Amino acid sequence: MNKTKRDKLKTVRNLLNQASNIVSEVLDDEQDCLDNMPENLQYSDRYERMEAAISNLEDGLNSIESAENYIADAAE
Repeated sequence: MNKTKRDKLKTVRNLLNQASNIVSEVLDDEQDCLDNMPENLQYSDRYERMEAAISNLEDGLNSIESAENYIADAAE
């Protein structure tokens, strides 16, 4: 792989890293909201939707990190 292609992949990795940071921040905020939810709302529909959103964000974050790793390996 030539330098131009590696540079493009470096740009992609930087963008993925930025996306990862944003998703991680939203995930942390949502988890904090869930952790501080009043007891009378725990296990309500809203609570379950928040849990599902957190799970999806975690899966998305893992996917972004996997993509970063695959691209890093390809650029070597």
